[in-house]
Amino acid sequence: MVVPKLRPWRAARPQVVRIANAVRPRLPGAVTAAGPRLARLTRAVRVRPVHLPRLSRPRTVRTWQYTAGAATAGLALAVGVVTAAGPWDANGQRTAERDRAAALERSGGADHGRSGTAAAPRPAPSAGPVLTGLGGVTSAVGTKKSAPDPTALSDVLKPLLDAPALGDTRAAAVVDVATGEQLYGADAGRALTPASTTKIATAVAALSALGPDHRLTTRTALEPDTRELVLVGGGDPTLTAHARTGGWAGLRALAADTAKELDRRGIRTITLSYDTTLFTGPALHPIGVNDNLAPVSALTADEGRTDDSASGPAPRVGDPAADAAAKFAGFLKDAGVTTTPPGPSRASTRAQTLATVTSPPLSALVERMLTNSDNDIAEALARHTALASGQPASFDGGAEAIATQLRKLGLPMAGAAFHDGSGLDRDDRLTADLLTALLVKAGDPRRPGLRPVLTGLPVAGFTGTLSTRYADGASGLVRAKTGTLTGVNALAGTVVDRNGRLLAFAFLASNTADAAAAQSALDKAATALAG
Repeated sequence: MVVPKLRPWRAARPQVVRIANAVRPRLPGAVTAAGPRLARLTRAVRVRPVHLPRLSRPRTVRTWQYTAGAATAGLALAVGVVTAAGPWDANGQRTAERDRAAALERSGGADHGRSGTAAAPRPAPSAGPVLTGLGGVTSAVGTKKSAPDPTALSDVLKPLLDAPALGDTRAAAVVDVATGEQLYGADAGRALTPASTTKIATAVAALSALGPDHRLTTRTALEPDTRELVLVGGGDPTLTAHARTGGWAGLRALAADTAKELDRRGIRTITLSYDTTLFTGPALHPIGVNDNLAPVSALTADEGRTDDSASGPAPRVGDPAADAAAKFAGFLKDAGVTTTPPGPSRASTRAQTLATVTSPPLSALVERMLTNSDNDIAEALARHTALASGQPASFDGGAEAIATQLRKLGLPMAGAAFHDGSGLDRDDRLTADLLTALLVKAGDPRRPGLRPVLTGLPVAGFTGTLSTRYADGASGLVRAKTGTLTGVNALAGTVVDRNGRLLAFAFLASNTADAAAAQSALDKAATALAG
């Protein structure tokens, strides 16, 4: 039996600790009332924690399956603690949870804002309410009650989405994930600029084309006659040169392993080259030089950032591949290997692979992309989707491949237009119908490989671009991808209502004049769904 790593538990631990600290004062008075519910929750988690295989039918537990299962069980316990703390406010928000959210003092949270940390961001843990709505966990929140009444839902949402802050062009849709029924629609088929909610489409397309267990490999190859060592880029946007890798593929480890292989061959001096031919087309996004995205290359370390940040905008190097190769040469020198100044080349078919490093599974890359609205990962995944679809690994090829994959899934593509994978291109167009259909598809029990699209969505008040939002609203209950460009505000994700129904929603607004006011208006609409 393969024993899985415990990294997903460690990633979820800070959120669980913060929840426990917030609700601890209320627990004594709630234990008696909550006893039966906690007992049912404990039995549910004990019976089906991760769906490990029976001993009589051995098989390998896939990384993404274990991650989702472990995080689900851990966060289910956290949900039980919050439920026990109670009570519910009039608007459906747990008092203890709201108090905890209001006490948070963290910076960041804008769609492309700084995270305030230098450590590599980890995938968001699976929130209990989301998987409860999918029927994956039994808890105090029921799933048997009917979906919200469309008329009542319209009465609640319409005035909120008519807020002047949302400009004069808007669209919205709300869908019951369990049935696929649209409960609310306002110009839901109108194609508008989606901004970073485009990444939901990129995620679904990449997972469909490649699978959640797919990994990206960076390698070194030795040309047998010339003693030329080629650093071959595998298109891994999470490759890092930092000493502490945070679980991502490390350039230092690749250099150390390569040096050992060279030493075994008695080689101390080599000609160093680097190969970026996996990707084609322009490296620079149509927006030009921008702190939100490095030139797209098959070889890059730390997204070409010139500081120690791991997410959000930051100055980037002009040539990420040359920068990564120079750092690699320095690591080889530290290991006793002398190199020439690295230059571009292409590994031949005769070159012998010396060492490799591989990324975490695609499921983890998708979660990091969605949680932190990571444009560099989005553009790399668009190119890998293109390669898997027989298209050129370029901006145009990636855009075409994304659309092709979504058509294969039978999604409503009328009016949709892709020009990149990140949503930075203002000519991208998506509909609220398509965004909610993507989320419903990701929640389909018959497509578990798409589940990272849901588990990667930022959690209101907890993670990524929603970490400082919803402090006085549906903290912990809304999971959504943000989208922000000048004059454009969008929000698309999932929420569990008070009856335990999982709802998918998409709100798009263009021609907004005040980004902060528009963002607040969208948050209020999502909060209303939770209540």
